[in-house]
Formats: sequence, C-alpha cells, structure tokens
Amino acid sequence: MQIARVVGNVVSTSKSEKLQGLKMLLVKPIDLETFQEKGNVIVAFDTVGAGEGEVVMLVSGSSSRQTALTENRPSDTAIIAIIDYIDLNNKRIFSKEKDHKN
Repeated sequence: MQIARVVGNVVSTSKSEKLQGLKMLLVKPIDLETFQEKGNVIVAFDTVGAGEGEVVMLVSGSSSRQTALTENRPSDTAIIAIIDYIDLNNKRIFSKEKDHKN
C-alpha cells in the first residue's frame, strides 16, 4: 500500500470494454517522512470517489483487482481509501480538515 495525492484525471471515451465505467485519476506518491510528493505520476482507478487534491491510499498489482469495481478487470493500481488523517511517531503529519483549509 502507498499514500499519494490526486493531482489530475484521465478521460478516455474509447477504451477496453472491461474498463467501461471506471474513473481514472492521476496520483503522485507521498514520502511519509517529509510528506512531500515524490516519484512519477501514476494512473489509478478510483474505487472510492476521490477528487483532485485529496490524499489517498493506493494498492498495486493483484491487490488492485480485489475491489467490487475492479474485480476481473485489467487494473494495476487502484485507490482504495481517502485519508482523513495520518499519525506517525505520535505526531499528526496530515489532516484532511487542515489541508483543505489552506
């Protein structure tokens, strides 16, 4: 599992039949030590109704095909949760409520 921020979306009107109805979002992984975005942007299927700017949890590989929306579909990465807050070493490093006020 990985934590990432939604940074955009992908629209495709022409796609494989098994991808019909799946929302695709662009996400960028977050380094939990610095809480900065790092690495490459990834395309992920949204299974929870996430939106741009939200911090989410991702799964990859066969785990991404374990949701009701992605089961038996050609998925490599799926968003499985929208994060409300993260505590690390007894310190709150992220709060959705605080993040959206800025």
